[in-house]
Amino acid sequence: MTREHFDGGPLLVGIMPKQHPEVLQAAATLAARLSTPLVCAYVDEASYLVEWDPARSAHRLSRHPDADDDMLALTTELKAQVQAAVNKPASVGGPLQWSFRTLTGDPARALAQLAAELDAPVIIVGTSERGFTHRLSEALNGSVGTWLSHHQGRPVLVVPYRMPAHEDRF
Repeated sequence: MTREHFDGGPLLVGIMPKQHPEVLQAAATLAARLSTPLVCAYVDEASYLVEWDPARSAHRLSRHPDADDDMLALTTELKAQVQAAVNKPASVGGPLQWSFRTLTGDPARALAQLAAELDAPVIIVGTSERGFTHRLSEALNGSVGTWLSHHQGRPVLVVPYRMPAHEDRF
């Protein structure tokens, strides 16, 4: 892809807590080199949007941001990770514009929908970590990168987990 392909929307990267840092670093470096904004999206699988009446308090399961202190702490932590990753390639092409989104539901479908809304030219995700529990989770839940590459038309950049195989022991 050439720079002309990136004139539309920003790059979209899916992020999650305790994710290996290569994903954000690769996304930030690519966005900086292409001089395009970066949208970082976290998908909370455990919650969903329910009816919310502004005159009353939000339902405890709602995605209303004031309703969940744990989510506020998590998003603060994720934003700090993004800022740290964005600061590294800043010397490549000046300060990088970035934003953060919190989504709900199935991660692959939520990222695909956001990519369509943003007209993102590429979606960036990481591979799952090595190990039995991560393989079992992927077998049960499916791979976000695999689903995206098979069910939508945008390019998907899957950033590998770079832990050496000999360190992949319980």
